[in-house]
Amino acid sequence: MSRFAVEVALHWGAVAFYMLAAVIFANAVIFRHPGRSRWAHRALALGLIPHAAAIGLRWVSVGHGPYMLRYEVLSSNAWIALAFLALFLRRRPNWEVLALLVLPVCILAIAVGLFSSGEMRHLPPTLRSIWLVFHVVFAKLAAASFLLSVASSVILLLGIRPLPGTWTERLPESQDLDAYTVRFIAFGFLFWTVTIAAGSIWANQSWGRYWGWDVLETWSLIAWLVYGSFLHARLFFRMQARPTAWSAVVCFFLFITTVLVLPYFLPSLHSAYFQ
Repeated sequence: MSRFAVEVALHWGAVAFYMLAAVIFANAVIFRHPGRSRWAHRALALGLIPHAAAIGLRWVSVGHGPYMLRYEVLSSNAWIALAFLALFLRRRPNWEVLALLVLPVCILAIAVGLFSSGEMRHLPPTLRSIWLVFHVVFAKLAAASFLLSVASSVILLLGIRPLPGTWTERLPESQDLDAYTVRFIAFGFLFWTVTIAAGSIWANQSWGRYWGWDVLETWSLIAWLVYGSFLHARLFFRMQARPTAWSAVVCFFLFITTVLVLPYFLPSLHSAYFQ
């Protein structure tokens, strides 16, 4: 069996655990069986193990981190987001409803990556830099934080007018969801700031300029300004929970368009990493 086949098998094994976790979480939340949640937590944790092994195997094979090609980017982004989710649910075990949104998104991301090109592409020596590592790692942390923010926002919107006698009556309190939405975005904004700063330093080392108004550079700055405006409006103009939630959804749509859609359709220096 080839090394890539082992990677694929490990990924599908992780997906199986994630799907099992999603089903158990749904059963626990919707049908009010909180005692079953611990099995979902275990399935989620078990899925992270083969998933990490697959990413590590690819890292060893190509000699660089998981930041070249759609296959590597989507898989590693999903792992970071699910690790964030698992850690958060350890602190907030009654918030399993977050998993009902985050898990399907991550499973879809892994599947899309697996059905894309799995060729091994090596990073040119001229682009190797510790600043590239910072740039990529903090970008993935920002994506995970923003994903959790939009999940809590959607749940908040679902719970504003709960249907009597349904599972929506048992959602976390709106004020708690609102507070964590802002916290997730604040963390993501901090991570995204480091992403842009580290990327600029890396660009200067690799191409001799800090900023070149590349398509992805420009839209990354726009996403940073939009999230910064969100935090400014929330803190200084006291936005209420509902407009905060809708704003978080719009901000995430812009962010995901910037990092996962535009590189596929517009030519840029970053396009080669998303093929």
